Amino acid sequence: FNGRDLKDWDIKIAKHDLNDNYQNTFRVEDSLLKIRYDGYKTFDEQFGHIFYKKPFSAYLLVVEYRFVGEQVSGGPGWAVRNNGLMLHSQPATSMTKYQDFPISLETQLLGGVGGDSRPTANLCTPGTNVVMNGKLITDHCISSSSKTYYGDQWVQVETLALRDSVVYNIVEGDTVLTYSKPQVGGGNVSNY
Repeated sequence: FNGRDLKDWDIKIAKHDLNDNYQNTFRVEDSLLKIRYDGYKTFDEQFGHIFYKKPFSAYLLVVEYRFVGEQVSGGPGWAVRNNGLMLHSQPATSMTKYQDFPISLETQLLGGVGGDSRPTANLCTPGTNVVMNGKLITDHCISSSSKTYYGDQWVQVETLALRDSVVYNIVEGDTVLTYSKPQVGGGNVSNY
């Protein structure tokens, strides 16, 4: 991310054509990538994703994130203070118009809600499975060992992906989840 614009990125929002940045959902302000729903009347299952145009197979992805404001009207309950980093993803150009999530591995980014425990840097697997401790995992989401981050504080998350061998999720310098052998398979992708 160059901090100036989205010229090297593809945008895919469910129910919209490729690179239709509906209601300016993805934007750059003050050198930050922001995802905003202030132009939406209701969410209406319009899940959005932004894809870097160059593919990588081994990489370290470092982000600092925070959640501010309230959820858009009509958003699902599970999506409150919920975002993610989609890894080893299918390209945006191969998604259907109505597809909700790309086939990928997601480093799920969560913020605390109420007083409940809600770790961040979890793994969700739309259309994929992984191996953990020598066992094939077909559960859709696996919680990390991170603590819960409340309010609008900044949180640093790193994901180190070493091709198809191993992936590490790291929060504030601590490894909180490790998995290996990502593979296509499983459900949780609609309108594919």
